[in-house]
Amino acid sequence: MFDRVYIAEAKQRIGEQVTIAGWVVRTRDLAKIRFIVMRDRTGEIQVTVKNLDLFPEGGLGREDVIAVTGKASQSRIANAGIEFFPDSIEVVNKSRQPLPVDIAETSQSELETRLNWRFLDFRAPQTRAIFTIQNRLLTTFRGWLTENGYTEIQNPCIISSASEGGADLFGLPYFEKQAYLAQSPQLYKQMCAISFEKVFTVTPVWRAEKFNTPTHLNEIRQMDIEQAFADDEAVMKVLEKILVHMLGDVKERCAEELKVLGRDLVVPELPFRRVTYTEAIELLQKAGEPINWGDDFTKPQERRMMELVGEQAFFLKDWPAAQKAFYCIYGGIEISSGTQRIHIPELLRERIGKKGLHPENFESYIEAFAYGAPPHAGWSIGLERLTMIVTGKDNIRECCMFPRDRERLTP
Repeated sequence: MFDRVYIAEAKQRIGEQVTIAGWVVRTRDLAKIRFIVMRDRTGEIQVTVKNLDLFPEGGLGREDVIAVTGKASQSRIANAGIEFFPDSIEVVNKSRQPLPVDIAETSQSELETRLNWRFLDFRAPQTRAIFTIQNRLLTTFRGWLTENGYTEIQNPCIISSASEGGADLFGLPYFEKQAYLAQSPQLYKQMCAISFEKVFTVTPVWRAEKFNTPTHLNEIRQMDIEQAFADDEAVMKVLEKILVHMLGDVKERCAEELKVLGRDLVVPELPFRRVTYTEAIELLQKAGEPINWGDDFTKPQERRMMELVGEQAFFLKDWPAAQKAFYCIYGGIEISSGTQRIHIPELLRERIGKKGLHPENFESYIEAFAYGAPPHAGWSIGLERLTMIVTGKDNIRECCMFPRDRERLTP
């Protein structure tokens, strides 16, 4: 199509003729000069058009796609200190006007409207910042685990029966059988861990819960590990190390994006404090919260606990047997849960039965532990929920590219 360079590169090649391409952010007229601010994935630049014959007939609208050939020059006038003088301007594709959603830096569009026009909303500075940070979280997660000897696994997302019990599964016909969308990679990461020892996965999971809250979605991305010859404390140490590493990497590499979002990201110190379930109940009770031993914590109580503990990140451990063994609370919200698994087949059959499930439906899973299965433990982090806390957003839907909840199935 054309030999194009990114805007960031063009700014470095002062005086060289290059072609840049991207979207029109805005235009303005000043006497006999026209200015075009254009954008690509690397930033913005001001195009200063002194020869008005070059300006496209019919004008330019927001989000029109253009290619401009010319030279970048130092400038005392342009905000960025550099402007681009064109020799030619080509309109690659026009955008329909007006735009159905406001993608300016101070967007006034409602969240529902933004989600309806998600591909356009991705071009808004704040939305781009959110997903640049999310990409960094994912990249750092994978990188740290790979460098520390973990093998990435690919688990199936269509399963024959519930992974964790309960009725919150999406069913689907699978030829002559009934199948379900996976609610967890749990069974498969365990079967991998007892052979590969240290494994991780990033995978979508689905839960048919009828929640409609700012912190829940029906399809999310989980970041999981499973580790052989490990107990709760061993994998909690891994979790706190990787979380601090991820947050530190975001703070260092996404400074501009954090600035766009108005975030001063504080990286927690190691090690995280361990708070037992009983201690947490006592803290809340002394603070006047209506909670009894054996209850789960509400979202407001999780935030209250952060205030009472006095730590931005901490573990809640030693839960009642029916609950997870530990949670990690970060920014006042539970972002991760985990436990040491059962690796004795007879005990596993008994526990599956107590959950109201039929052990015979899990025989391929149970049998995996009859051939030399070591003790193992693991955890999962919800990607969208972690992104929500890091970026300071109040609704998890802002931190999912194409959210799926009880009401939304498109785009």
